[in-house]
Amino acid sequence: MDCRCLLALLSLIWAGANAEVPSFPPGFDTLTAIDQGTLIFREKDRLDSGYQDLQVNLQMVLRDRRGSESRRDLQISQLEMENDGDRLLVVFDTPKAIRGTALLSYSHKAAPDDQWLYLPAHARVKKIASRNKSGPFLSSEFAYEDMALQEVEKFDYQLLGSEDCGSRTCFRVQRVPLDQYSGYSRQEVLLDHDALRVQRIEYFDRARRPLKVLTVDDYALHEDRFWKAARMHMENLQTGKSTELRWRDYRFATGLSADRDFSTNSLLRAR
Repeated sequence: MDCRCLLALLSLIWAGANAEVPSFPPGFDTLTAIDQGTLIFREKDRLDSGYQDLQVNLQMVLRDRRGSESRRDLQISQLEMENDGDRLLVVFDTPKAIRGTALLSYSHKAAPDDQWLYLPAHARVKKIASRNKSGPFLSSEFAYEDMALQEVEKFDYQLLGSEDCGSRTCFRVQRVPLDQYSGYSRQEVLLDHDALRVQRIEYFDRARRPLKVLTVDDYALHEDRFWKAARMHMENLQTGKSTELRWRDYRFATGLSADRDFSTNSLLRAR
């Protein structure tokens, strides 16, 4: 077999024979960099959609600049909404001191996102103000705005080019948050050509200095359609701290309900 044919076959097997591949309109290469960047993220959104709802277990590992670690176990639930952005619920199981702490996010396509935090020690639900969403989420290197679902409409895009990223070729797309309270001036996202899986995101602070780098790896194909990562690592370039997320046990279409499972009242019984 010709070497090029063998490589193509191995690539098909690796990508997953049943996985849908990205599709761009004729003349994509002739579009402006702004239109190309926007289309890449719209196609990524299309490939990621259709899951109905999902639940996943997660371990969060926090490391300081000296390498000392602390660990937390979480559960995440996510729900697609037909006429608006999706909903997200994060609930902490450990450590005991913050067990039951929960974050509820309603992402919106054309309005600021809504987020609420429940702290069991205070037994009340607190609305997070838009101007505070750039702050760290429970001492991690992820901001509250990172924990919201990233709707396509919340950014301006521009394709900066293509480049090697490990063994793959990736698009490098700049996205600029439209939210005036975002902690980022811009982000540069590397997405592989094969399936538009995010491989790396570089974050820049409001002074346009490099702030954080997120690397994403260990992808697996679920339900013959959805690529999901098993590991994310966020490094703060300015403080030396990092947070690692280890994802496991993805479950899809489990029958979650907007009213029952994603209301502010549901935060009070989150366990």
